[in-house]
Amino acid sequence: MASVSEQPPSTDLITLSRHVMDDQLRLGAAATGDLTLLLIAIQVTSKFIATNVRKARLINLVGLAGETNVQGEEQKKLDVLANDIMVNALRASGKTAVLVSEELDNAIIIEEKNRGKYCVVFDPLDGSSNIDAGVNIGTIFGIYPVRPDSDGTIGDVLRPGSEMVAAGYTMYGSSANLVLSTGSGVNGYTLDAALGEFILTHPDIKIPSRGKIYSFNEGNSMYFYPPVTNYLNSIKYPKTGSPYSARYIGSMVADVHRTLLYGGIFGYPDDKKSKSGKLRLLYEAFPMAFLTEQAGGVATTGTMRILDIMPTSIHERCSVFLGSRDDVQDLTKFYASEKA
Repeated sequence: MASVSEQPPSTDLITLSRHVMDDQLRLGAAATGDLTLLLIAIQVTSKFIATNVRKARLINLVGLAGETNVQGEEQKKLDVLANDIMVNALRASGKTAVLVSEELDNAIIIEEKNRGKYCVVFDPLDGSSNIDAGVNIGTIFGIYPVRPDSDGTIGDVLRPGSEMVAAGYTMYGSSANLVLSTGSGVNGYTLDAALGEFILTHPDIKIPSRGKIYSFNEGNSMYFYPPVTNYLNSIKYPKTGSPYSARYIGSMVADVHRTLLYGGIFGYPDDKKSKSGKLRLLYEAFPMAFLTEQAGGVATTGTMRILDIMPTSIHERCSVFLGSRDDVQDLTKFYASEKA
């Protein structure tokens, strides 16, 4: 017999499509609807990629494709498929002018007949080296408006991340979760496979001001610079209180997702081996920094706000620390004392 405390499921389902359209209506006459249609196109690509991730082993999408990307990384078959899905859907939407993908050497300038008012920068499948192990992987994206005086050039994406109008990611694992911000907070959606819709499950995500988890690849600790080493020692061996717990998956989407929900700090610093940092500025650092700030957190290189960086190339890298306000500020104090 069912417990009297059990409640029937809600019949007022807020889908991603409904949510972004409601936002559009709130903007009134100033809105054109183009961004809404673009976001709907992105969620469709997420559904398609999620389906293929689940079936990857069954349809022979696990393994190497025999190519390397611009980063020098061996491309997985699923990398190539996810990139093709994203490029084709974004081009067909008629709302984009410039596309930048981790998997492509050069930016794609959309032909005039299909050109729109937005530029999309994306990593089609972050963490793809984990595909064979079944670890959560994801798609990261950021959206810029084309500048008023431009028809769509590389210059439209070589701008600070603070000029983005939307950013998000979709994480593929036991469920598909899409986390999105259009500049007024962060919301999380979960794909209901039966309905084929992303349903609002995490409204108005806020990062706690302090957490108890740190996510760093300590396999590189011998290369870390003193501010990072000293900060990590301070939370692993505190003079008072309990030490922080280490949680590192190796997929930026999965590690940042946990940080957004539970707080703490995610870090991928520059070091003696990777002097410019490891993560790509345009389509990894900028979107995740945008989401972090919108959720009330802080994102920094250790010495400056990530969203203030002026990119000089589409595949530029940078140092990244993001998460709970107090935790990230504690880390920056070690950088400041190093300079003093």
